[in-house]
Amino acid sequence: MKQKYQARIYVTLRPSVLDPAGTAVQSGLAHMGYTDVESVRIGKYIEVSLSATDEAEAHKQLDVMCDQLFANPVIENYRVELGDGE
Repeated sequence: MKQKYQARIYVTLRPSVLDPAGTAVQSGLAHMGYTDVESVRIGKYIEVSLSATDEAEAHKQLDVMCDQLFANPVIENYRVELGDGE
């Protein structure tokens, strides 16, 4: 029997990849007077509701989704948080 899961996926650029959007936001913050901000990195947040036979299968499905669609594995890392879908 399949269970429902709610996943939260965080996608961020790898530390070695330049983040021009983050640099632009940091510059904007400095112009607004937030001069103590040392760095900004921009990422993506994705929520997915899915059904799977167990938590391991849900993680497996989500890893494939992330590798194929949500993240570019060459330049991005992702982290999945999985909870009950109820």
